[in-house]
Amino acid sequence: MFLFLRRGEGQGLAEYALILSLIAILAITAVAFISGRLDSMLSQIGRSL
Repeated sequence: MFLFLRRGEGQGLAEYALILSLIAILAITAVAFISGRLDSMLSQIGRSL
């Protein structure tokens, strides 16, 4: 019975790790996209001033 519980806990931790890595990849992608757009907007504002 203890072996079954350990396997279930290990599987749960692996699933959490996969979910966290997916969230991290999405967050990095979003920040990279937003920073590029923000940089171009600030440059445009600076040129117009």
